[in-house]
Amino acid sequence: MKTPFEKHELDRMINDPVNYKLGIFYFNPRDSRTIVPKRKKNPAWTLNFASPYTWIILLGVIISVYVYNVLN
Repeated sequence: MKTPFEKHELDRMINDPVNYKLGIFYFNPRDSRTIVPKRKKNPAWTLNFASPYTWIILLGVIISVYVYNVLN
C-alpha cells in the first residue's frame, strides 16, 4: 500500500517512542502500513496495531492454531 509519507518521515515515526504502547507494540494510526520494520536496523518486522488489517491477521493466526489443535 502506498503511503503519503516520505522515507525519512516513516523512519522518524518508527523511532518515536510515543508510537509504542508498553514500549513494544507499534501503534500509529497515521501510518497506513500494516507491517513495518522494527526500530533496530536488523531485518525484522512488526505489526502496526493501529491498522485494522493487523487484527484480521492476528485473528486468522489464532483461528488457524485453534482449528489445527481441534483436528489433531
